[in-house]
Amino acid sequence: MESLIREAERELRPVFERIEEIEYANQARVLSAFREERVAARHFAPTSGYGYDDIGRDTLDRVFARALQAEDALVRPQLTSGTQAIFTALAGLLEPGDALLSVTGKPYDTLESAIGISGDAAGSLKRQGVAYKQVELRPDGGLDTDAAAALLDDSVRVLYFQRSRGYAWRNAIAPAAMRDAFARLHKLAPHAAIVVDNCYGEFVCKEEPTAMGADVIIGSLIKNPGGGVAPTGGYIAGKARYIERIANRLTVPGMGREVGSYAGSYAPFYQGLFLAPHVVAQAVKTAALFARVFEKAGMTSMPASDAIRADIVQALRFESAEALCAFCRSIQAVSPVDSFLVPEPWDMPGYKDQVIMAAGAFVQGASIELSADGPISAPYTAYIQGGLTYAHGRIAVCEALRALNDAGLINIADTDR
Repeated sequence: MESLIREAERELRPVFERIEEIEYANQARVLSAFREERVAARHFAPTSGYGYDDIGRDTLDRVFARALQAEDALVRPQLTSGTQAIFTALAGLLEPGDALLSVTGKPYDTLESAIGISGDAAGSLKRQGVAYKQVELRPDGGLDTDAAAALLDDSVRVLYFQRSRGYAWRNAIAPAAMRDAFARLHKLAPHAAIVVDNCYGEFVCKEEPTAMGADVIIGSLIKNPGGGVAPTGGYIAGKARYIERIANRLTVPGMGREVGSYAGSYAPFYQGLFLAPHVVAQAVKTAALFARVFEKAGMTSMPASDAIRADIVQALRFESAEALCAFCRSIQAVSPVDSFLVPEPWDMPGYKDQVIMAAGAFVQGASIELSADGPISAPYTAYIQGGLTYAHGRIAVCEALRALNDAGLINIADTDR
């Protein structure tokens, strides 16, 4: 196993060098944001009650805005997930009679009920009088702006892009690949806001979608931008006029961002953002290693090990549910938390198929920490993400390879070593 991994690492040297170059550029921008906003120890202090004049909260917003190449940002512990942050933003931008157009196909399963794509949940966008349209990606995974343009009318007020893949067999969409679509759609529909679900993508590339023309980007703090330190929360960043509207939805019209206290220290959110470029680079290196080693074991990966990546997710295809479950259990077994537990498929809320999840994390559900999951349906695909350190990721690759080989689910002896 060790010789196979060492050979893979030698082959990945140019890939790792590219990842480190991106890390350096992003770290420089994040550091500049801290310096420009004159972050000091006083900004970490907790607050209570209404939170008026909360300098820690307000400065954190400005630091995130600079780091994410946006005019403004809302960074809040009260946003419990990326899904809630996305729904809050959409609900703040859309009114009865408006339409939401998804340019990247169906969004994550967890958004189906919130939008009203399926079901008729109280409080959904559908129940609030918002229509939904979507266009599929091209067969090659690219954006079909012609199809999107054909659906544009005055009712379309949000053009929605999902950067990462969810449980879809496709590559993530890099910010640079969105630039032309943003420009064309802005020209055709200047009244519509371009909103990007940026989950799993922050700091993977040198530029964020906001630098390419997106109006709003959204993500979770227990993914990339929390650096493995933030205990909860989400962010919404973008053009100031849109952030103001969303802030009124986040709290209440007329009060907006002026209220909202946090009785815990803000330090983990600042520190997490500062660490994020490095932690993301560690996760991307881990993903590349998983891809290369399992490619050498004869398996199919998405993206390929030498691909230029746009998110931290690595997909691997297995021949059976047994192999998928064995893989996820091997990841659980090398977790720092709950390593003794054995994952089993379960009916996870928001998903159509049973899902198996391996996640022994310090922060529950933190996708920037090493985890693996996948739906129990053919083709059997594991989605690996995260890794606070490359060393931990490397150990996990070795143990996963050994577990599958010992169970007779792959045959290392037949690989080119």
